Amino acid sequence: MKYTRILLKLSGEALMGDQEFGISQKRLLDYATQIKEVVDQGLQLGIVIGGGNIFRGISGASKGMDRVQADHMGMLATVINGLALQSALENLGVKTRMQSAIEMDKIAEPFIRRRAVRHLEKGRVVIFGGGTGNPYFTTDTAATLRAIEIDAEVILKGTRVDGIYTADPEKDKTATKYNNLSFDEVYKKGLNIMDMTAFTLSKENNLPILVFDMNIPGNLKKVVLGKEEIGTLVQD
Repeated sequence: MKYTRILLKLSGEALMGDQEFGISQKRLLDYATQIKEVVDQGLQLGIVIGGGNIFRGISGASKGMDRVQADHMGMLATVINGLALQSALENLGVKTRMQSAIEMDKIAEPFIRRRAVRHLEKGRVVIFGGGTGNPYFTTDTAATLRAIEIDAEVILKGTRVDGIYTADPEKDKTATKYNNLSFDEVYKKGLNIMDMTAFTLSKENNLPILVFDMNIPGNLKKVVLGKEEIGTLVQD
């Protein structure tokens, strides 16, 4: 196995599937099945999931809502998605724990680093909800922060595109894919992978980022096993 402990970052929008909003049960099951496959291999897995399928703080702020309140709503959306994913995983027999950066002890543990690491060591999937617990920070930043805190070897960013391209492949058919990039190359080329805060945090802590297509069944296992070159790896 190529990795032993990873942080998987999933977008909230991806949970919509073919819907315009909300959570697609089919997509949820697809993701849970892929996650079970790698947990069954003995992988230690933490997950951060966005909330854009329910509410995006920056979008609410752009429409006149107070930014701090809007971001708090976005954080709660990530908890809703986390609970949905937790339910899907447990229905497949995967042991999980949900931790939240915002205390809500009736439905999730508070984020405690040592407890999270212990859960991982015991083979439980740990879902981190509530972002960083602070407004003005994205779930990309939350994913990077949690990955560093739990000593993950890599951030796997599951998207609907099979890596990083010279341009948006959904808009530009001539776009070509990169297999490997350095952090400096990403800066120089102006490629949009994560927000700058998250990306800089990864670079400063030598934490690689692998961008891959999570919507293809089996891809997560292939990435973890490292037997095929899938996605784009960013590292120094």
